[in-house]
Amino acid sequence: MTISVTLVGATGWVGRALVQAISTSADLKLVGAVARSAAGQDVGTAAGLGKSLGIAISASLAEALKTPSDVVVDYTKPNVAKTHALSAIEAGRSVVVGTSGLTADDYAEIDRASRAKGVGMLAAGNFSITATLMQRFALEAARYVADVEVIDYASATKPDVPSGTGRELAEKLGEVRRQGTATPVEKLFGAKATRGAEIGRTQVHSIRMPSFVLSCEALFGAPDERLTIRHDAGSSAAPYVAGTLLAIRKVAAKPGLRRGLDQILD
Repeated sequence: MTISVTLVGATGWVGRALVQAISTSADLKLVGAVARSAAGQDVGTAAGLGKSLGIAISASLAEALKTPSDVVVDYTKPNVAKTHALSAIEAGRSVVVGTSGLTADDYAEIDRASRAKGVGMLAAGNFSITATLMQRFALEAARYVADVEVIDYASATKPDVPSGTGRELAEKLGEVRRQGTATPVEKLFGAKATRGAEIGRTQVHSIRMPSFVLSCEALFGAPDERLTIRHDAGSSAAPYVAGTLLAIRKVAAKPGLRRGLDQILD
Protein backbone atom coordinates (compact mmCIF):
# COMPACT_ATOMS: atom_id res chain seq x y z
CA MET A 1 0.00 0.00 0.00
CA THR A 2 1.33 3.42 -0.99
CA ILE A 3 0.82 6.32 1.42
CA SER A 4 0.25 9.67 -0.26
CA VAL A 5 1.77 12.70 1.47
CA THR A 6 1.21 16.46 1.48
CA LEU A 7 4.29 18.25 2.81
CA VAL A 8 3.91 21.71 4.37
CA GLY A 9 7.18 23.62 4.58
CA ALA A 10 8.68 21.81 1.62
CA THR A 11 11.55 24.24 1.08
CA GLY A 12 12.59 24.51 4.72
CA TRP A 13 15.61 22.91 6.37
CA VAL A 14 13.91 19.59 7.10
CA GLY A 15 11.38 19.96 4.31
CA ARG A 16 13.98 19.80 1.54
CA ALA A 17 15.43 16.60 2.97
CA LEU A 18 11.95 15.10 3.23
CA VAL A 19 11.15 15.88 -0.41
CA GLN A 20 14.16 13.78 -1.40
CA ALA A 21 13.37 10.97 1.05
CA ILE A 22 9.65 10.70 0.29
CA SER A 23 10.15 10.85 -3.46
CA THR A 24 12.61 7.94 -3.34
CA SER A 25 10.61 5.73 -0.93
CA ALA A 26 8.86 2.79 -2.54
CA ASP A 27 5.83 2.94 -0.21
CA LEU A 28 5.39 6.73 -0.05
CA LYS A 29 4.22 9.18 -2.70
CA LEU A 30 4.54 12.95 -2.52
CA VAL A 31 1.34 14.42 -4.01
CA GLY A 32 1.36 17.95 -2.64
CA ALA A 33 3.71 20.57 -1.24
CA VAL A 34 3.28 23.95 0.42
CA ALA A 35 5.79 26.79 0.61
CA ARG A 36 4.48 30.31 0.23
CA SER A 37 7.80 31.77 -0.92
CA ALA A 38 8.18 29.19 -3.70
CA ALA A 39 4.55 28.92 -4.83
CA GLY A 40 4.18 27.78 -8.43
CA GLN A 41 7.65 26.24 -8.66
CA ASP A 42 8.20 22.52 -9.09
CA VAL A 43 8.91 21.04 -5.66
CA GLY A 44 11.87 18.98 -6.89
CA THR A 45 13.61 22.01 -8.32
CA ALA A 46 12.77 24.25 -5.36
CA ALA A 47 14.03 21.66 -2.87
CA GLY A 48 17.38 21.44 -4.66
CA LEU A 49 16.98 17.95 -6.11
CA GLY A 50 18.17 19.12 -9.50
CA LYS A 51 15.17 17.58 -11.23
CA SER A 52 11.45 18.11 -11.63
CA LEU A 53 8.97 15.92 -9.75
CA GLY A 54 5.92 17.21 -11.61
CA ILE A 55 4.36 18.71 -8.46
CA ALA A 56 3.72 22.45 -8.30
CA ILE A 57 4.16 24.02 -4.86
CA SER A 58 0.96 25.51 -3.42
CA ALA A 59 0.86 28.85 -1.65
CA SER A 60 -1.39 27.55 1.14
CA LEU A 61 -2.45 24.31 2.76
CA ALA A 62 -6.06 24.99 1.77
CA GLU A 63 -4.98 24.93 -1.87
CA ALA A 64 -2.89 21.79 -1.41
CA LEU A 65 -5.72 19.93 0.34
CA LYS A 66 -7.70 20.02 -2.90
CA THR A 67 -5.47 17.12 -3.97
CA PRO A 68 -6.36 13.92 -2.05
CA SER A 69 -3.71 12.57 0.31
CA ASP A 70 -3.44 10.26 3.32
CA VAL A 71 -1.05 12.21 5.54
CA VAL A 72 -0.16 15.87 5.98
CA VAL A 73 3.34 16.59 7.34
CA ASP A 74 4.03 20.02 8.84
CA TYR A 75 7.50 21.52 9.28
CA THR A 76 6.72 25.23 9.40
CA LYS A 77 6.42 27.83 12.19
CA PRO A 78 4.65 27.64 15.57
CA ASN A 79 2.29 30.50 14.70
CA VAL A 80 0.74 28.51 11.81
CA ALA A 81 1.34 24.85 12.68
CA LYS A 82 -1.74 24.54 14.91
CA THR A 83 -4.01 26.02 12.23
CA HIS A 84 -2.49 23.68 9.65
CA ALA A 85 -3.05 20.65 11.86
CA LEU A 86 -6.68 21.52 12.55
CA SER A 87 -7.35 22.22 8.85
CA ALA A 88 -5.81 18.90 7.81
CA ILE A 89 -7.77 17.02 10.47
CA GLU A 90 -11.00 18.69 9.36
CA ALA A 91 -10.21 17.47 5.83
CA GLY A 92 -9.90 13.91 7.16
CA ARG A 93 -6.13 13.60 6.87
CA SER A 94 -3.80 12.08 9.43
CA VAL A 95 -1.16 14.57 10.55
CA VAL A 96 2.53 14.49 11.49
CA VAL A 97 3.83 17.67 13.13
CA GLY A 98 7.56 18.31 13.42
CA THR A 99 7.14 22.02 14.11
CA SER A 100 8.18 23.10 17.60
CA GLY A 101 6.61 25.76 19.79
CA LEU A 102 3.08 24.39 20.29
CA THR A 103 1.83 24.33 23.88
CA ALA A 104 0.10 21.63 25.91
CA ASP A 105 -3.19 23.51 25.41
CA ASP A 106 -2.63 23.54 21.64
CA TYR A 107 -2.08 19.80 21.64
CA ALA A 108 -5.17 19.21 23.78
CA GLU A 109 -7.31 21.05 21.21
CA ILE A 110 -5.70 19.13 18.35
CA ASP A 111 -6.26 15.84 20.20
CA ARG A 112 -9.97 16.57 20.62
CA ALA A 113 -10.31 17.43 16.93
CA SER A 114 -8.45 14.33 15.72
CA ARG A 115 -10.51 12.02 17.97
CA ALA A 116 -13.73 13.61 16.76
CA LYS A 117 -12.68 13.01 13.15
CA GLY A 118 -11.23 9.56 13.83
CA VAL A 119 -7.83 10.38 12.31
CA GLY A 120 -4.33 9.89 13.64
CA MET A 121 -2.07 12.69 14.85
CA LEU A 122 1.58 12.35 15.83
CA ALA A 123 3.71 15.24 17.05
CA ALA A 124 7.27 15.21 18.32
CA GLY A 125 9.56 17.92 19.55
CA ASN A 126 12.34 16.01 17.82
CA PHE A 127 12.09 13.17 15.31
CA SER A 128 15.71 12.14 15.80
CA ILE A 129 16.13 8.58 17.08
CA THR A 130 18.99 9.57 19.40
CA ALA A 131 17.06 12.56 20.78
CA THR A 132 14.22 10.17 21.54
CA LEU A 133 16.64 7.91 23.39
CA MET A 134 17.91 10.93 25.37
CA GLN A 135 14.35 11.56 26.50
CA ARG A 136 13.80 7.92 27.40
CA PHE A 137 16.98 7.73 29.49
CA ALA A 138 16.14 11.01 31.24
CA LEU A 139 12.68 9.77 32.18
CA GLU A 140 14.21 6.64 33.65
CA ALA A 141 16.71 8.70 35.67
CA ALA A 142 13.92 10.95 36.98
CA ARG A 143 12.38 8.00 38.77
CA TYR A 144 15.45 7.81 41.00
CA VAL A 145 16.81 11.39 41.18
CA ALA A 146 14.34 14.06 42.29
CA ASP A 147 16.20 17.22 41.23
CA VAL A 148 16.29 17.84 37.48
CA GLU A 149 16.27 20.86 35.21
CA VAL A 150 16.31 21.14 31.42
CA ILE A 151 18.70 23.29 29.40
CA ASP A 152 17.77 23.94 25.79
CA TYR A 153 20.34 25.30 23.29
CA ALA A 154 19.71 26.63 19.78
CA SER A 155 20.95 29.18 17.29
CA ALA A 156 20.59 32.90 17.90
CA THR A 157 17.79 33.13 15.32
CA LYS A 158 15.50 30.32 16.52
CA PRO A 159 12.22 32.14 17.27
CA ASP A 160 10.51 29.78 19.73
CA VAL A 161 11.50 29.12 23.34
CA PRO A 162 11.95 26.54 24.56
CA SER A 163 12.54 24.21 21.63
CA GLY A 164 10.02 21.47 21.03
CA THR A 165 12.57 18.99 22.34
CA GLY A 166 12.99 20.90 25.61
CA ARG A 167 9.27 21.49 26.09
CA GLU A 168 8.34 17.86 25.44
CA LEU A 169 11.09 16.62 27.74
CA ALA A 170 10.05 18.97 30.56
CA GLU A 171 6.39 18.01 30.30
CA LYS A 172 7.17 14.29 30.38
CA LEU A 173 9.59 14.70 33.27
CA GLY A 174 6.83 16.46 35.17
CA GLU A 175 4.69 13.35 34.86
CA VAL A 176 7.21 11.03 36.53
CA ARG A 177 9.55 13.08 38.72
CA ARG A 178 9.32 13.50 42.48
CA GLN A 179 9.36 16.85 44.24
CA GLY A 180 12.83 18.41 44.09
CA THR A 181 14.76 20.01 46.91
CA ALA A 182 15.50 23.43 45.34
CA THR A 183 14.04 26.51 47.02
CA PRO A 184 10.73 27.36 45.28
CA VAL A 185 11.07 30.25 42.84
CA GLU A 186 8.44 32.32 44.63
CA LYS A 187 10.58 32.28 47.80
CA LEU A 188 13.73 33.55 46.09
CA PHE A 189 15.12 37.09 46.23
CA GLY A 190 16.40 38.99 43.20
CA ALA A 191 15.63 38.45 39.50
CA LYS A 192 13.47 35.35 39.67
CA ALA A 193 13.42 35.01 35.88
CA THR A 194 17.02 33.83 36.02
CA ARG A 195 15.68 30.51 37.33
CA GLY A 196 14.07 29.87 33.96
CA ALA A 197 10.45 29.00 33.25
CA GLU A 198 8.45 26.22 34.83
CA ILE A 199 7.02 23.81 32.28
CA GLY A 200 5.38 20.64 33.47
CA ARG A 201 6.77 21.11 37.02
CA THR A 202 10.30 21.34 35.59
CA GLN A 203 12.52 24.44 35.31
CA VAL A 204 13.63 25.04 31.71
CA HIS A 205 16.42 27.39 30.57
CA SER A 206 16.72 28.37 26.89
CA ILE A 207 20.06 29.55 25.49
CA ARG A 208 20.09 31.21 22.07
CA MET A 209 23.42 32.16 20.52
CA PRO A 210 25.61 31.59 17.45
CA SER A 211 27.43 28.27 16.94
CA PHE A 212 24.60 26.14 18.36
CA VAL A 213 22.29 24.11 16.10
CA LEU A 214 20.06 22.20 18.50
CA SER A 215 21.04 20.67 21.83
CA CYS A 216 19.06 19.64 24.87
CA GLU A 217 20.16 18.31 28.23
CA ALA A 218 18.59 17.06 31.41
CA LEU A 219 20.76 17.98 34.39
CA PHE A 220 20.22 15.86 37.50
CA GLY A 221 21.63 16.65 40.93
CA ALA A 222 21.91 14.49 44.04
CA PRO A 223 24.07 14.88 47.16
CA ASP A 224 27.74 14.92 46.05
CA GLU A 225 27.01 13.83 42.46
CA ARG A 226 25.50 15.00 39.17
CA LEU A 227 24.25 13.32 36.03
CA THR A 228 23.90 14.99 32.61
CA ILE A 229 21.98 13.34 29.77
CA ARG A 230 22.42 15.39 26.61
CA HIS A 231 21.65 15.29 22.90
CA ASP A 232 23.51 17.39 20.30
CA ALA A 233 22.35 17.75 16.71
CA GLY A 234 24.64 18.36 13.78
CA SER A 235 24.24 20.85 10.96
CA SER A 236 22.11 18.72 8.61
CA ALA A 237 18.47 17.65 8.74
CA ALA A 238 19.37 13.98 8.21
CA PRO A 239 18.70 12.89 11.85
CA TYR A 240 15.03 13.92 11.58
CA VAL A 241 14.20 12.24 8.28
CA ALA A 242 14.09 8.57 9.34
CA GLY A 243 11.87 9.33 12.34
CA THR A 244 9.48 11.43 10.25
CA LEU A 245 9.16 8.69 7.63
CA LEU A 246 8.39 6.20 10.39
CA ALA A 247 5.71 8.56 11.71
CA ILE A 248 4.15 8.91 8.25
CA ARG A 249 3.89 5.14 8.00
CA LYS A 250 2.36 4.65 11.46
CA VAL A 251 0.34 7.79 12.23
CA ALA A 252 -2.96 6.49 10.84
CA ALA A 253 -2.92 3.34 12.96
CA LYS A 254 -4.57 4.99 15.98
CA PRO A 255 -7.05 7.90 16.16
CA GLY A 256 -6.15 10.85 18.37
CA LEU A 257 -2.90 12.52 19.34
CA ARG A 258 0.30 10.71 20.21
CA ARG A 259 3.22 12.86 21.36
CA GLY A 260 6.79 11.77 20.94
CA LEU A 261 8.55 9.43 18.57
CA ASP A 262 8.84 6.92 21.41
CA GLN A 263 5.11 6.27 21.03
CA ILE A 264 5.76 4.34 17.82
CA LEU A 265 9.35 3.09 18.22
CA ASP A 266 8.30 -0.11 20.02
